[in-house]
Amino acid sequence: MKKIITTALAICFLCAGTALAGDFGNRIENRLDRRGDRIDTRFDARGERINSRFDVKAERAEANGHANRAAHLDRKGDRVENRLDRKGDRIDARLDRRGQRFDRRHP
Repeated sequence: MKKIITTALAICFLCAGTALAGDFGNRIENRLDRRGDRIDTRFDARGERINSRFDVKAERAEANGHANRAAHLDRKGDRVENRLDRKGDRIDARLDRRGQRFDRRHP
């Protein structure tokens, strides 16, 4: 009796393992996609915070009569924001490609 139950359990585990293996690539792809989106969002927010700090400095410089310095600070803030935005997009795209490749290899 014990041997029959053990055999039945072994068969159930094998069937469940096969079913889970089919979903393995998709789970990894979804996890990498969520991670990439989270990183991209974090870099976007960081770039916006830095740009807003430079905007405040630029407004202060403009109020004090330093128009060229204000324009310089504004451009610098925009450059930093764009650089961080591109970096987040690049990381997100890399993780998306990695997840798709993993899903293709483990259908």
